[in-house]
Amino acid sequence: MSESDHAAARAAAKSGSAIDEEDRLRPKFVSQVLDAVEAGDDATARRLVEPLHPADIADLIELAARDEREGLVKALAGIVGPDVLAELNDFVREGLLDDMEPQQVADIAGQLDTDDAVALIEDLDDKDQRLVLQAMEPDDRAAVEEALGYPEESAGRMMQRELCAVPEHWKVGQVIDYLRSTKDLPTDFWEVFVVNAAHHPVGTCKLSAILRTPRNQLVGDIMVGEQTLIPVDMDQEDVALRFQKYALVSAAVVNDSGRLVGMITVDDVVHIIQEEAGEDVLLLSGAGDGDINEPIALTVRRRMFWLVINLGTAVLAASVVSLFQGEIGKFAVLAVLMPIVAGMGGNAGTQTLAVTVRALATNQLTESNTLRMFGRELTIAIANGVSLGVLIGAGVSLIFHNPLLGAVMGAAMVINNLAAGLGGILVPVALDRLRIDPAVSSAVFVTTITDVTGFFSFLGLAALAGLGR
Repeated sequence: MSESDHAAARAAAKSGSAIDEEDRLRPKFVSQVLDAVEAGDDATARRLVEPLHPADIADLIELAARDEREGLVKALAGIVGPDVLAELNDFVREGLLDDMEPQQVADIAGQLDTDDAVALIEDLDDKDQRLVLQAMEPDDRAAVEEALGYPEESAGRMMQRELCAVPEHWKVGQVIDYLRSTKDLPTDFWEVFVVNAAHHPVGTCKLSAILRTPRNQLVGDIMVGEQTLIPVDMDQEDVALRFQKYALVSAAVVNDSGRLVGMITVDDVVHIIQEEAGEDVLLLSGAGDGDINEPIALTVRRRMFWLVINLGTAVLAASVVSLFQGEIGKFAVLAVLMPIVAGMGGNAGTQTLAVTVRALATNQLTESNTLRMFGRELTIAIANGVSLGVLIGAGVSLIFHNPLLGAVMGAAMVINNLAAGLGGILVPVALDRLRIDPAVSSAVFVTTITDVTGFFSFLGLAALAGLGR
């Protein structure tokens, strides 16, 4: 490309491909690229897209409609490389890989770090996965196959095998010469791992320390012996928590015998933190992955499962209401007020549930402080229940000129808020103790508790007070 073409591309990037405050490609620019592809003007499309960062090119592909993506990728041949594919949404990438030959996928995987190559291959069908692995270079294939042997969402899956490790008896000058002359080191790293004769990590040296130390100094003398080691089978969520807690930039991954087998860097962990945070919110709502690129049929199945369960809990709550048909028929205002009790209890339960699930996910809530958490949430539930009970009770008394109805309403509000506080913490903690993800099904149980308790307490107290007579 000539200098004038580069200038034009830079100008196009400034005018049409800029990223707005929300980090989204502007619609005008997306339309320009897609219109050029549709018109067969691949040169214009390439000129517009070339200045973009790989992550932005991945966003551009995701913004295109499903039937436009194949043509867009073909038009951008040479620009859409391994680094772009590694940034793509899983569903979009899977669709593009389905249209490629195994050798093409193998060539792309061979240019990526091991962790990115694994992410590229692990979602393929078993047959396609075998074909791609067979087409890879032996060393690359061995590394990917080893990673695939670890559990999903574990440190072994997300770690990269390419790392820099040196023996503790080396001098700093030897390390510097090694870093300069060795070609198969990772592209980006921030520290050098120091190992003993058994290849067990015994310390780390930051690159800044190596560069500022005389060449004849021993690495063992300047290394930091204290380090955070990641077991190869550790869940990725626990890995992210360690990075967050100890402010790590990178960490060594060790196998069962303590041997150094890989490293994890903070850029990989940032993705995990984002995924886990979003996943918990979506699971609480029963919305599945919540990915707008997910196939519609799969989304329908996932959402329908929880909607059917919610339908069953709604029938249960309705059956409680049916026990008091006589009272409701004689005093119709009960039907007007009872959703308020259940609804406020549901909101209170959701608040407690969200705090508890987050505390469990971040290891803030453990066996050592569970009882204290119970006491805290019960205190909050009672305080909120009494406050809301007094407020709604007084309001009902004034509006309906019936102090007894107001008292029943206030008492039911206190009871249901107490049930909401108990359910909001007991349900997720119990599920966590049973090794069930509390984010998956807690909301259904808590909603059921607050609906049933709310209806039963309000209508039951009303019946005992003789409001329906």
